[in-house]
Amino acid sequence: MSQPYQEAITVWIVEDNDDFRQTMQDLINSRDGLRCPHVFGSCEDLLAALNTEFAPEVVLMDIGLPGISGIEGVRRLKVISPATHVIMLTIHENNDRIFQALCAGASGYLLKMSSTDKIFEAVEEACKGGVVMNAKIARRVLNMFTQLSAPKWDYGLTEREQEVLHALVDGKTKQQIAESLFLSFHTIDTHLRNIYAKLHVHSRSDAVAKALRERLV
Repeated sequence: MSQPYQEAITVWIVEDNDDFRQTMQDLINSRDGLRCPHVFGSCEDLLAALNTEFAPEVVLMDIGLPGISGIEGVRRLKVISPATHVIMLTIHENNDRIFQALCAGASGYLLKMSSTDKIFEAVEEACKGGVVMNAKIARRVLNMFTQLSAPKWDYGLTEREQEVLHALVDGKTKQQIAESLFLSFHTIDTHLRNIYAKLHVHSRSDAVAKALRERLV
């Protein structure tokens, strides 16, 4: 649902740590010009709330959540409410997670150790169209974009392996990939093992991150 005009910026929080979630809600509600009427322990609860509530202007989203991850939560939220700004608020400094979050549509990336004032400023800046992150994260993002300008690596993927990797990046399950390529589930498993070995990764998320980072698809 679209957000009606209101003076205070509405912020929702998605965070599975009860104490941190409650503390952040209390701090936001104590700040002039901000209000936090809803908090959630999972992305599933957030997405369900959007069926009955007006979407907020800003969501503070953790990454390591039970069920749907914060990164996937950003993707789904932006489909429902493209105008909502999502700021990842997390303990993770991993380059792949930062890159995935920004690619998913996040407007910023802050560490939980950030000061309260920094978080408040980030919320206000995001509403003005800015991209918010602390200096340490900004340096990592700059380094990632520098890497993006480098030539593509040739990992020796076959044409079929490239098709499977592209399907992974599109978010398809192994069963969906098998059906779309008219291959058996076992054959897809074999292709995935070969892809992981050639890319020197050990998981689907790592393969997707590397494919995006190095423009392999």
